[in-house]
Amino acid sequence: MLIQHVQELIGHTPLMALPIEVPNHSHIYAKLEMFNPGGSIKDRLGAYLIEDGLQRGRVNAKTTIIEPTAGNTGIGLALATQAHHLRTILVVPEKFSMEKQVLMQALGAEIVHTPSEEGIKGAIRKAEALAATISNSYVPMQFKNPANPAAYYHTLAPEILADMPAPITAFVAGAGSGGTFAGVAAYLQAQDSATKAVVVEPEGSILNGGPAHAHRTEGIGVEFIPPFFDQVRIDQTLTIADNDAFAQVRHLARDHGLLIGSSSGAALAASLQLATNLPANSHIVTIFPDSSERYLSQKIYTK
Repeated sequence: MLIQHVQELIGHTPLMALPIEVPNHSHIYAKLEMFNPGGSIKDRLGAYLIEDGLQRGRVNAKTTIIEPTAGNTGIGLALATQAHHLRTILVVPEKFSMEKQVLMQALGAEIVHTPSEEGIKGAIRKAEALAATISNSYVPMQFKNPANPAAYYHTLAPEILADMPAPITAFVAGAGSGGTFAGVAAYLQAQDSATKAVVVEPEGSILNGGPAHAHRTEGIGVEFIPPFFDQVRIDQTLTIADNDAFAQVRHLARDHGLLIGSSSGAALAASLQLATNLPANSHIVTIFPDSSERYLSQKIYTK
């Protein structure tokens, strides 16, 4: 395959039938999103947000892009804005992995830090404050922009359905901004209303009503209910402990050569848990959003 621009590599990632033992003789398939050029699922979102902004007249050749992000969306946005030569400022809570921040800067983005204890809400406030002082700036705001779930509805979900060898019993995915889960679940349920949609969060997230607190699992977990959840039927929410997520991360690396991030580990742990309550020979699809390489400084393989 001959290409001229790295952005042409976004999407059409592999769907893998995981070679692991699953309860009830069921099967788990994982979409390997670390094969996008920026290393994560958020390459799709970055490209879609910028194209949407251009089409709606919110972005032109001299616009400054500003976005609050935990990291992967920032990398995806920097990859997209690089193609249009746009100045990009990414607002990142200090606690998130240094590898992601180095990659954002390598792609040409500027980093503004906010205190870890303020979480993503603090990053949102800072991004909005910066936008108020910079003329011709645009904050795509992944956390409430309908282009977020649309990115996955129109790209990721059709790819999954095209590659699946059998009807999908359940779709399982983590939620950060909630766009991936909402967009894919809405598409799959539109094709087959029997498909269960199961959202995954770490302990310390609030979807299941537990108290908000810090967690090691990075990339998923919410401090407020994503507005996109109003647009999709959620059949179940599974809360996964950090230890269970990281155990799956270590297991897939050691036994199957898959280098996945902690949110992927949580999604796999949830899929295995769900399989115990599904009919025999069920087919579960999940998402592995990124790889472990951008979390090595967070000691992702350390018990």
